[in-house]
Amino acid sequence: MVPWLLTSALQLVELLVSSVVHILFGLYLFSSAIAGDLTQTFLESIFKPKPTIEVKQGNTTTQVNDLTPIVLVHGIFGFGKGRLGGLSYFAGAEKKDERVLVPDLGSLTSVHDRARELFYYLKGGRVDYGEDHSKACGHSQFGRFYDKGEYQEWDEDHPIHFVGHSAGAQVVRVLQQMLADKMFDGHENTNENWVLSLTSLSGALNGSTRTYLDGIQPEDGKSLKPICLLQICKLGAIIYDWLDISWLKSYYNFGFDHFNMSWKKTGLLGLVDCLLGNAGPFASSSGDWILPDLSIQETMKLNANLKTFPNTFYFSYATKRTNKPIGVMSIHPLLSIRVLQMSQWCYPRDIPLPYKGYRDEDWQDNDGALNTISMTHPRIPVEHSNLVVCSDSDCLPLQPGIWYYKIVEADHMMFILNRERAGVEFDLIYDNIFERCRKHVFRQRPQTLPNKAQKEARWRQRRIERDKVCYNRNLKAKV
Repeated sequence: MVPWLLTSALQLVELLVSSVVHILFGLYLFSSAIAGDLTQTFLESIFKPKPTIEVKQGNTTTQVNDLTPIVLVHGIFGFGKGRLGGLSYFAGAEKKDERVLVPDLGSLTSVHDRARELFYYLKGGRVDYGEDHSKACGHSQFGRFYDKGEYQEWDEDHPIHFVGHSAGAQVVRVLQQMLADKMFDGHENTNENWVLSLTSLSGALNGSTRTYLDGIQPEDGKSLKPICLLQICKLGAIIYDWLDISWLKSYYNFGFDHFNMSWKKTGLLGLVDCLLGNAGPFASSSGDWILPDLSIQETMKLNANLKTFPNTFYFSYATKRTNKPIGVMSIHPLLSIRVLQMSQWCYPRDIPLPYKGYRDEDWQDNDGALNTISMTHPRIPVEHSNLVVCSDSDCLPLQPGIWYYKIVEADHMMFILNRERAGVEFDLIYDNIFERCRKHVFRQRPQTLPNKAQKEARWRQRRIERDKVCYNRNLKAKV
């Protein structure tokens, strides 16, 4: 009895500490965004910028528009351009290239819903989550309307480079499979070749054991424990969306608008239904939100239908912070407890293992949010073609259809939000990513030289005529 009480007390203390740390960090980001915007507005009101005359140089705009876009896809709790004021999820990395797009997708919505949102963000139109999926999950089929897509010409001849951080990498994989399966009504010409390259930065390619530490039940990889960090997260997200305060949601949005949880539409009874799990994204019947998608079991189900395509280039950076004591010491405060817990976590032995061949020791290295083994390349339930990279120059020229991966000493948040934490490594990582996209990733097609077809036709005709002459000579000789 005493050991059980001691264990329970420690778990409650850990839950309290984790909750406080996460709430304080969220408030810090939110207040920083507001303070930054207020400061900028105040300075602009005092020091009004002098009007400048811009000299347009030739076809500079046309040249930029001709560049293949590089799309940066944020992860869980992330945000795109236009949210949280002037803050950048990718810590300003988008300024390193002339044509980079940073879409704002649902921060807690499911991988499926985010993939659909990403498509319409690029092509334009009203987001269609799919009739069958929407009915099964209990939300509206249609969502936000994009009056003008950010890259309307997107197709096989105008493919895109994608860079996905954390869950963002899996979102792009699901999107590419949807393109291959032609799952967008009104866009029957889609295929997998619309994606030129995918770079996974600390990508959630095979799930994470952290989901179980945060509250996902390891028995099914989907339902929540009665008392856990995710229950607190769930409570906060439901109340936030139910209150539906417009200026707050303009700063940050969990992305659940298509569930219609606002008090204006559901009233007090709607709030109670969502809290009890009878409706909304956290309903036990659907679980249409991001955390279940990141458990090992649910990721396996997702991966079973996702392919690595032969004409797309794949590269991943797998991060870890568990091999040296100094590495653990320098980890982000938001991840410091979890990195130690993940390195010691063992799958319960009284329930079936998530997949055949699972070993706890394979999943110990981590970056505080994801296991390093999960970030290298898709490996469960089927391992995809892959090649480890020590130096970027060693793998040139790159070949499509192979997951090149590199292991980096860093935590899960090293290359987002605050570039000063990563220092020189920040520039090295993103410079390499953008350089690879611009200089080393291109789709080769068989080229026909000018008049080559005509020359080959004339050569074949002369060969036929010569054979006829030889045949007639032989025939006369016999006669």
